[in-house]
Amino acid sequence: MVASRYSLGSALLAALVLVSVGAVVVASNPALLPGGDDYNRTSVAIVSDGEVLTEVDVRVAATYEKRYTGLSDTESLGADEGMLFVHDSEGEHAYVMREMAFPLDIVFVDANGTITRIHHAELPPEGSEDDLTRYRGTGKYVLEVPYGYTNETGVDVGDTVRIGDY
Repeated sequence: MVASRYSLGSALLAALVLVSVGAVVVASNPALLPGGDDYNRTSVAIVSDGEVLTEVDVRVAATYEKRYTGLSDTESLGADEGMLFVHDSEGEHAYVMREMAFPLDIVFVDANGTITRIHHAELPPEGSEDDLTRYRGTGKYVLEVPYGYTNETGVDVGDTVRIGDY
């Protein structure tokens, strides 16, 4: 009986050590937490006639992999949250609603910070993943925010985007 108690105690101790080590690893790498990510973050202000219309906290997608995934692994956005896609250079870009759980406003922004195009992108019909609508525009940056956000805040083509750390 003493040997089995010792074995059980050793097993419990080993399990506690593994859980503790796991907690330290997760705490030091928030990307391992549910809903965590490894995106840089910054803020974006949208200005019209010198007046700030709104500010958005964004995750920055500056690599091909992050731009491809976009918000498709995200369940929802808060009222003033979004994603800023940063391309290497200004050009014509197309965005789709691949594997999205919620609709978006897609805002194209040129290299000087001027909004060139806004799309209100609804979710595609079920089963249409092979034939997704392409939302096209010209820009170096693309800002995605909750659907209707640009209407609610008065953001329009020609307004200026100021990016915090970019």
